[in-house]
Amino acid sequence: MTTADPIIIRVEEFTAGYDGNVLLNRLAFEVRRGEVFVILGGSGCGKSTLLKHMIGLYQPMAGRIRFGDDDIVQANDLTRQAILRRFGVMYQSGALFGSMSLLENVRLPLEEFTGLDDDARDLVALMKLDLVGLRPFAHHTPAEVSGGMQKRAGIARAMALDPEILFLDEPSAGLDPVTAAELDLLILRLARNLGMTFVIVTHELASIFAIASRVIMLDKRTKGIVAEGDPKQLRDHSDNPWVRQFFNRRTEAS
Repeated sequence: MTTADPIIIRVEEFTAGYDGNVLLNRLAFEVRRGEVFVILGGSGCGKSTLLKHMIGLYQPMAGRIRFGDDDIVQANDLTRQAILRRFGVMYQSGALFGSMSLLENVRLPLEEFTGLDDDARDLVALMKLDLVGLRPFAHHTPAEVSGGMQKRAGIARAMALDPEILFLDEPSAGLDPVTAAELDLLILRLARNLGMTFVIVTHELASIFAIASRVIMLDKRTKGIVAEGDPKQLRDHSDNPWVRQFFNRRTEAS
C-alpha cells in the first residue's frame, strides 16, 4: 500500500451519537486499497460505533461514508445493496451458528446471494476455509474447535462473496498471545497475497504494531481523531502526550 493507491473509503464530516448526545463529531479520514487500516482508542471512545456506521447498521447524525462514488448514508436500496456486496464483516464473537458445521456457516452467504448449485457452494466454501487453514475442520461445529479457529472461520465466511474490503471487530479479543499472533499473520498474508483491504477495530497494541499500515486514534474527550499515521511513529514521535501514553502503555504518573 502506498499513497498512490486509490482511495476506496472516504469518511466526510461524520457525526454520530445516541438520543441526541454526540459521541463522534465531524470525523474525516480515508482508507486506501490494500492497506490494513486500524481504528483504535481508549474504552468508550466510539471505535465499534464508527465501524457499525461504516458497514451500514446505523445512520449517522450527519456526514457521508463513501465507497468509491457511492455514499452508503444516502444510497437508495439498489445502490446500498451493491455497496454491501463490496465488503465482508467478522464480528467480535465470530457470530457463527453453533448448530452448523464450519462449512455450512461459510456457505450461508453463497446460499443467500448467489445462484450457485450445492456442489459449487461447497467448493467455494472449502476454498475459503483453505485460505484460513481450516479445510481439515470443515465438518466440525464451532464448539468442536478453538476460539482462534472460530475467528478464522468467521473471516472465511466474511470472504465468501469475494469482497474487496474486510471489516474485523476486535479479532484478537479473548485469544491467548500465541493464537492472536497467528491471526495477525493470517491477516497480513491475506492482505499481501490477495490484495484485500482491512478495516480493523482493536485496542491490542501487539496486533496494532504487527499488522497496521495506518491507524486513526479516537478520543472520547475530544469526540474526534487525535492521531493518524504509522503506529510506531506515533508511539515514538507524537507531540500529543495522551497518544504517547496510550502507545507506550503508561499512565499520566509514569
